[in-house]
Amino acid sequence: MSKITPQICKLSPASDTHIEDLYYAGGINAVMKELASQGLLDVSLPTVSGSVQDNIDRAVIRDREVIRTKETAFSQDGGLAILWGSLAPDGCVVKKGAVAQEMMVHKGPARVFSSEEDCVESINAGEIKAGDVIVINFEGPKGGPGMREMLTPTAAIAGIGLDKEVALITDGRFSGATRGASIGHVSPEAASGGPIGLVQEGDLIAIDIPNNSIDLLVDEAELEERRKHFVPKEPPIKTGYLKRYAKMVTSANTGAVFND
Repeated sequence: MSKITPQICKLSPASDTHIEDLYYAGGINAVMKELASQGLLDVSLPTVSGSVQDNIDRAVIRDREVIRTKETAFSQDGGLAILWGSLAPDGCVVKKGAVAQEMMVHKGPARVFSSEEDCVESINAGEIKAGDVIVINFEGPKGGPGMREMLTPTAAIAGIGLDKEVALITDGRFSGATRGASIGHVSPEAASGGPIGLVQEGDLIAIDIPNNSIDLLVDEAELEERRKHFVPKEPPIKTGYLKRYAKMVTSANTGAVFND
């Protein structure tokens, strides 16, 4: 779906356009009206206020710089991309609409952290350099537990001016406020034995967003040796509901839902 849906609206922090600008430009219904004109919506579907067509009939597009046409779109495919490869066999997610052009293809050495807090401490200490690929593991659905949002390290990277030079990869998640080459939802997660848990300091990681790939450039024989000695990080919570959650929750690529 992302490959055939143009990005016709781009909001902060990916641009200087804000949510209130979208409101005055016509709002979400106006965005839907433009997508419908391109044949990308089923306008017959019912909503609580009539069909989709009923709702968008009332919409008016007031600012073509904020809500663009297919011809003037920010990009001809969507703002999200799914990447696959040896680092994320079951996929991971990047908001490519907020990635600087110079970071669309990147290769660099891994800087590995097993928690968000350790990563932020290192960033604030000035230990992250241009070209680095930050890896935060054990923050997925099981490892968190609960798949915490990794917004603080991405904000810290932007704050020191490296959001166009440093990538961040995690089995945790991101929100719409993220910018830069922030790649999350890596599946399988480290706590489930995924390759992200095998990454070591200095390993080269190759990211190619246009070609939907993300790879750990380590020989398979070496990875197999690491798997033999892999010991999952101790869960931070060992009692109560979150213990049950961590035991039963599935991977991010399946929705982080409970096993039956």
